[in-house]
Amino acid sequence: MAKYIHRDVSWLSFNYRVLQEAKDPSVPLLEKLKFLAIYSSNLDEFFRIRVANHRNLARADKSTLKNIDYSPEIVLREILNIANNQQKEFSTIFEKNILPELKKNGVQVISWRNLNREQVEYVDTYFNEYLLPFVQPVILAGKKIKPFLNNGALYLALHMHSKESSKPISEYAIVKIPSDHLSRFVELPCKITGVKQVLMLDDAVRHSVRLIFPGYNIQDSYSIKLTRDAELYIDDEYSGDLISKIKKSLNKRSIGVASRMVYDRNMPKHFLQYLMNVFEIDELDLLPEGRYHNNSDFFKFPSFNLAHLKDPTLTPIKIEDLEEADSIFDRIKEKDQLIHMPYHSYESVVKFFEDAAADPDVTHIKIIQYRVAKISRIMMAIKNAVKSGKQVSTFIEVKARFDEEANLQWGEELEKAGVSVYYSMPGFKVHSKLALVRRLEDGRPNLYAYLGTGNFHEDTAKIYTDFGIFTNDKRITSEVARVFTFLETKQRPSHPFEFLGVGLFNLKEKFISLIKREIENAKKGKKARMTLKMNSIQDEEMINYLYEASKAGVRIKLIIRGICSLVPGQKDLSENIEAISIVDRFLEHSRVFVFHNDGQPEVYLSSADWMVRNLHFRVETLFPVLDTDLAKTIITCLNIQLNDNVKSRVLDAKLSNRYKKNKDDIAVRSQIETYYFIKRREESRLIPDKTTENPK
Repeated sequence: MAKYIHRDVSWLSFNYRVLQEAKDPSVPLLEKLKFLAIYSSNLDEFFRIRVANHRNLARADKSTLKNIDYSPEIVLREILNIANNQQKEFSTIFEKNILPELKKNGVQVISWRNLNREQVEYVDTYFNEYLLPFVQPVILAGKKIKPFLNNGALYLALHMHSKESSKPISEYAIVKIPSDHLSRFVELPCKITGVKQVLMLDDAVRHSVRLIFPGYNIQDSYSIKLTRDAELYIDDEYSGDLISKIKKSLNKRSIGVASRMVYDRNMPKHFLQYLMNVFEIDELDLLPEGRYHNNSDFFKFPSFNLAHLKDPTLTPIKIEDLEEADSIFDRIKEKDQLIHMPYHSYESVVKFFEDAAADPDVTHIKIIQYRVAKISRIMMAIKNAVKSGKQVSTFIEVKARFDEEANLQWGEELEKAGVSVYYSMPGFKVHSKLALVRRLEDGRPNLYAYLGTGNFHEDTAKIYTDFGIFTNDKRITSEVARVFTFLETKQRPSHPFEFLGVGLFNLKEKFISLIKREIENAKKGKKARMTLKMNSIQDEEMINYLYEASKAGVRIKLIIRGICSLVPGQKDLSENIEAISIVDRFLEHSRVFVFHNDGQPEVYLSSADWMVRNLHFRVETLFPVLDTDLAKTIITCLNIQLNDNVKSRVLDAKLSNRYKKNKDDIAVRSQIETYYFIKRREESRLIPDKTTENPK
């Protein structure tokens, strides 16, 4: 049995858990479509980044391959095999489950071959008025005429015969399906009472493409798309103008090397071979799918006001003490405050910045920006703070993948408003989620900090599960201030971090020391336990420490949403390690680490996963939850997740993704249970005695 699961194989297993939601009978119908969209969006990014990397390595020279300990081609073929099988299941779910369920609910996705006369006229008119300007028809002539296919754009490949030729000679053409300009879903006129009929935009083009090529008989048409390499390939160096490098690389992203051609698996081999020759695609670049691609467009499938086919609304819970306070700083000064998104309203985080902007006693505001909403009250508050005479600085990570352009735009806007903007440094990313406010109280400066596991993003705060802590504790705020000083001056702190673990300084060492303490306690016969929740675990050194802890008798519970390269439950290696993954309506994003510490549990929150990149090449922050009541609340939330028997999957060596079931217990769906736990907590502010226990 291998000690590690390859990170990309494990990631595909995670994405399959997303696909499982699309066939879960308990998931409302329109939410199933959403999970198909999430699965597809995830897979597209995976191919643009990870598969592109393996593809390049597979074609590299031997001297390059000496530096890696696996065969890129073998891994690539395994990835493609897994993805192919998943795509077949995706098509089955859509065609055999989703479409019939839609039909039962009065929504019919119909074929272009089944249009009635009125609908034919409607589609032809729609094509001429809206589609024709965008379809960009090109007749192919082998490699002599090779149109450039935009990354991720949909195209219809046509097999045609000329009407003028006495013998049927095959000719080929390409037309664009302009889903980047028009809705993917065309609502058709329908006279059947209570029925809505929808035609995919692909089929609207398929039906009317004869109007573009009147001199040809269309034999076949199949949709295709190219995915292009999206890695920026910015040199990790500590000199040069990083911003200009990134802007230049962004321009190249859309014209990167093709890393995948997606095609309809029903396409004849002769047709596929012709397209492979034209676009210089080889076998390792192919991924067969169903009739339709870019299924992330299902995010925008019309709901037709069928609210009963969606998840019931869970209204975010207000934190009255913070949101209704005259000044949020008075409440934070009294006691550390915990926010758990998306169960809590994000209003208290927004208020933290809006109060700071308006408070005449506030002199400084600092924030790290990794990903930010397009419309952001937090950013507006920061700009208003400058107008009020505050000294405001923001650190912007311009290497946040796929948010580089948006972050650059925000940086320029903030600079124009008078904010001091500091940009990322080559060589590493800044992924910490920190903010700091300096306030004069009785003539003396006082610091207030917010430390979180998620970004300052008002939109994702509604769908990502994250923890955040507001604190006035000098042990924490003084060290947060030193993080900002480092980011702004690039000078290493003169004093070591004691309470925080900070990437590039002591983060990994702090994690290791906490694990070693549990190992020593186990060796002394004391109870030793850890409960660790992360998005991903892949760093082999950290995995080996967990293996060592397991062998020493430390009981370890893992809650891992995504990549899990660790192999749980293996005799003489990891038999004391259990791992689960929860995929549900909210994206599990928080990082929580609980160490039993011989009956005096210590709780930490962090921005960092246990990936090589997080522990070695990023400024991340690990911070302790020093308030006992808040630590108990977090432990309770973890216990709820460990008891999930509805949306929890068991992580094992076989990547089976079997649901964790307990027939002798009531159904526990942790995200719903957590919502009502938080609701009760805010209503009563009383925590049951059992929450004092460490996770078991």
